[in-house]
Amino acid sequence: MVTRTMRRCAFKHRASLKHGTKFGMAQLTQMQPEIATESVPKEPSHVPEETTYGWRQYVNAFLAAEISALTRYYDRVIQWLPREDDKGRLLAAVDAPRKETVGKDESFPDLTHERDKRTAILINGTFNHDFDIQALLMQLKTKLARTSRLVVVLYNPYLRWAYYLTNRIGIRKGELPSTFVTRVDLENIAKVAGFEIVRQRLAVYCPWRMLGLGTAINRVMPLVPLARWLSLTSVVVMRPLVPSSLQGVSCVIPARNERGNIENALKRFPDLGREAEIIFVEGHSTDGTWEEILRVSTVYRDQFRVLTVQQTGKGKADAVRLGFSHAREDLLMILDADLTMPPEMLTRFAYAYDHGHGDFINGSRLVYPMEGAAMRFLNRMGNIFFAKMLSVVLDVRLGDSLCGTKLLTRHDYERMVAWRKDFGEFDPFGDFELLFPAGNC
Repeated sequence: MVTRTMRRCAFKHRASLKHGTKFGMAQLTQMQPEIATESVPKEPSHVPEETTYGWRQYVNAFLAAEISALTRYYDRVIQWLPREDDKGRLLAAVDAPRKETVGKDESFPDLTHERDKRTAILINGTFNHDFDIQALLMQLKTKLARTSRLVVVLYNPYLRWAYYLTNRIGIRKGELPSTFVTRVDLENIAKVAGFEIVRQRLAVYCPWRMLGLGTAINRVMPLVPLARWLSLTSVVVMRPLVPSSLQGVSCVIPARNERGNIENALKRFPDLGREAEIIFVEGHSTDGTWEEILRVSTVYRDQFRVLTVQQTGKGKADAVRLGFSHAREDLLMILDADLTMPPEMLTRFAYAYDHGHGDFINGSRLVYPMEGAAMRFLNRMGNIFFAKMLSVVLDVRLGDSLCGTKLLTRHDYERMVAWRKDFGEFDPFGDFELLFPAGNC
């Protein structure tokens, strides 16, 4: 069961705004297709470029490394509304196949047709110089596809005094930020604008390299309780909440010594209301599982499109990869042949995806009691431990990291394959090699 709680938000209208983008109430009720902002004049700086370029270069390189962990697997990056003092160094340092810039006087391209491509929209500090973040998000959303992602660099709202101080003593130059948004406020603004925050990484505690000491501080501090909130910036990833049309499903069922469950998997497989194919991948069974797969594939061929494959490799991860390589539909599912996750629940995975609740749907077996010895006590404790650890590492809340039942898109899986080539095939079960890159999608 999925529950959501909507917090009440009070909106206050400021009668006079001295800086930033100005939006009337009419713009909030009827969005225009063109996206434009009002430029803000900045005072000329008297600080020589040489005195600030060193630390700026380091900060941009550090932020670019954080952003590149995502964008190197995307199709392109568009920086939207760069500020006048933004020289493009962050975008230049970001690793991506294609990079573009859309300024204040340019129309934002229509991305709504993108179905299997992923475009990141980089917003570097712009929100901290605007008085209506919700209006910007609502206008931008009309141009985005479900696969689009916003990558937003924000300043720490608890360190606003630091920006005034560094400007005063000449370490920093440029216009002072006018808007500082807390994490809770940002989540609420994103929600009412039709977005969801999928990742928020704290970044840059020390803006100087200091012979490697600053880098060590920046790597360790995000793991330190309480002190981790003292970062100068954060990198926030948002996805637009866009329902999708029905897409076909390929369900891979890895099976090894599961003869007794093969026919039940088909008997209990639900009607998903779309094209569906079932791919059995048998892995060196000794109990006649392969023969049973061949038998039921003939018996149920009028009800399902069934594909049967035998492994030459070993392990569940290899079985899943083999099954996905034969899949023909746009959505990919995994169902373990032991049926600890009831096949009837697959309709809920499809429902969650269709209604935009997630692009990677991961099951959980730990909510309700299980029959008998379906999961031993030590296995359960180990599962909870790994789920908590992964939640910290990926900054994504996971309840059951080892549940085999998952739903994802084919185009996201292709990005996961590219990620696996970079990081290696270290996971014999195949759960972590999906969860880790999913945290970056």
